[in-house]
Amino acid sequence: MLKNLRIKATHNNREFKIIGLSEMRCNQQLFSMKVRNSDGTNGDAENVEMTVYEYFTKHRSIPLTYSGFLPCLDVGKPKRPNFLPLELCSLISLQRYTKSLSSMQRASLVEKSRQKPQERIRTVTDAMRTYRYDEDPLLSECGISIEKKLTSVNGRILDTPKLKVGNSENCFPNNGRWNFNNKLLLKATSIKRWAVVNFSAQCDTSRLSRDLINCGRKKGIDIEGPKSLIDEYPQLRRSSPLARVESMFEQVRDKLPGPPEFILCLLPQRKNSDIYGPWKKKCLSDFGIVTQCISPPRVIKDQYLTNVLLKINSKLGGINSMLEVELTRAIPLITQTPTMILGMDVSHGSPGRSDVPSVAAVVGSLEWPYITKYRASVRTQSPKLEMIDALYKPTANGTDDGIMRELFIEFYKTSGAKPKQIVIFRDGVSESQFNQVLNIELPQIIKAYQHLGETDVPKFTVIIAQKNHHTKLFKAEGTDNVPPGTVVDTTVVHPRNYDFYMCAHNGAIGTSRPAHYHVLVDEIGFSPDVLQNLIHSLSYVYQRSTTAISIVAPVCYAHLAAAQMGQFMKFDDMSENSSEVVTSAGVAAVPELPRLHKNVEASMFFC
Repeated sequence: MLKNLRIKATHNNREFKIIGLSEMRCNQQLFSMKVRNSDGTNGDAENVEMTVYEYFTKHRSIPLTYSGFLPCLDVGKPKRPNFLPLELCSLISLQRYTKSLSSMQRASLVEKSRQKPQERIRTVTDAMRTYRYDEDPLLSECGISIEKKLTSVNGRILDTPKLKVGNSENCFPNNGRWNFNNKLLLKATSIKRWAVVNFSAQCDTSRLSRDLINCGRKKGIDIEGPKSLIDEYPQLRRSSPLARVESMFEQVRDKLPGPPEFILCLLPQRKNSDIYGPWKKKCLSDFGIVTQCISPPRVIKDQYLTNVLLKINSKLGGINSMLEVELTRAIPLITQTPTMILGMDVSHGSPGRSDVPSVAAVVGSLEWPYITKYRASVRTQSPKLEMIDALYKPTANGTDDGIMRELFIEFYKTSGAKPKQIVIFRDGVSESQFNQVLNIELPQIIKAYQHLGETDVPKFTVIIAQKNHHTKLFKAEGTDNVPPGTVVDTTVVHPRNYDFYMCAHNGAIGTSRPAHYHVLVDEIGFSPDVLQNLIHSLSYVYQRSTTAISIVAPVCYAHLAAAQMGQFMKFDDMSENSSEVVTSAGVAAVPELPRLHKNVEASMFFC
């Protein structure tokens, strides 16, 4: 965390940049120094090895109280280190920290920056009065003034879509929320061969499996008893993540008569477990086994188990709930013509890591005319590259190894028809990149479609979904957030292009941030009402939740798929055997992600 931060040395009042820490403690770290002769000349000066502690205390007569037993700061260059004791250095204030925060830091930042709507309004209006922008001479000269109060806009609230659950029962979300109390899942799976593996010593796996079976049967999932409950050997808990995962899989092979269809994995910590990446890679890529990782709390409630079962059911091919308009085939323009819905996202390495490849993910809808099930396709690309460059990827033998080929073929297998319309939801691009989406990504999708032997090009509707903006919507009366389904498409939108704000979710904490949708292309010909209702409905098909989400489900699925398979790369970076491949041009080649096993490649493994 200290690397690249600037410090000031108190003994000489100079500024330096930290490049690292010394390998040894201050009173043990040696360096070479030329010592002058007794007459002060350099004629026969010789190099003398001495410690950093000795240099400052004896040669500089600077007392050191505690840093002798601590590492030194290295403020030199890679091949010419310059060591300074810690207590002689002070951090320069107001430096911007650009690297990723820890889970605890991120949670603290969110907690401290969270504001209720009325508090946020007060903060904004007070800032406008305090900074007095109207007195700025440049603005005054240009005749620009800034209103001191919030802008009034007309909004409307879309009708909440109805859902269907098990036994053809209706489910009516209330304020963007619903639950499965006394309800069955719409299409529940059955689990015959499964096992529980425990990397944590703080959980009763026998009781957990019984509770999961009982809760599953209440939701319609037929779960038999696990074939084995496997605890990690205590002596392996200090081993590397790879060694722990390999050892666990050896136990799975020894104790089970055949490969399981599902493994429940108990991790030792809830966030950022170093076992997660190698475990997912082993299950999904090497063996094709569906797995669910959890870190259960001490008191396990039914709601927790229900949330876990929602994910498990989706991964194994089930459906938790579905829009009523899907089952009645009443989605305008979607039901009448074979339509594919795509969600696209690119996940980048953490700030400050320009060497970590970016991960591009695209999810495509399956089983038209339904819009609930999706398949993901994921590739790596150059670090920090936002445009997806592997949608169409011709190879030397004339085949296509791109992302879209997989999704087109799977759509045809599950739907029995080729897509004649494609709705694209693209996440993570700014306004300056809108033309790149149309000029780089859209042509690739068309080429991938034509490579399959098709001459007719589908009609496209391309929509950019943005969450990273600073626009907030407030109710004119009342202190709560705007209700779910709120849409604003006047006054604060683009004067010529078609864009709108939608707040589909229930903002229970803080101030809601609406999603900003930009419609770049609409060859399908959606009316504003039809398109906004479609987008609103797509916020209710997120299978791992019983709440409407803030942005359409395909975009969230693409983000989840990129993040989960990005963990494979995180694992490979830590592997001792990994080596960097350099091309003939001298540029480091982007390592490819391992492909998913054929047993799970078409599943919703990312749920």
